[in-house]
Amino acid sequence: MSINQCAITPGVIHHSDRGIQYCSDAYVSLLRKAGMEISMTEQNHCYENACAERLNGILKQEFLLDHSFLNIQEAFKAVKQAILSYNYHRPHWALKLAIPAQLHQAA
Repeated sequence: MSINQCAITPGVIHHSDRGIQYCSDAYVSLLRKAGMEISMTEQNHCYENACAERLNGILKQEFLLDHSFLNIQEAFKAVKQAILSYNYHRPHWALKLAIPAQLHQAA
């Protein structure tokens, strides 16, 4: 989804845990072909990539994604809405109160 949604993928950082699906040759090859950087934590070490973990925390706390959902469709809808809001509506202090989509459009 990231590759399809991102107009420019070279240099984009794909962060994940060391789940078997993320370590597979097919998955890693797909990321490399798109020019994406690969970032993985050490086994069970959530503090290794503070930026990615901060985003996970924001999605859980501000957008309530740590709650239980009635079904997978509701969960997908909530995640999609949270990410769209995070990228297109939420000002970020680290970006001097800019919105990420504004910076991507300016690049």
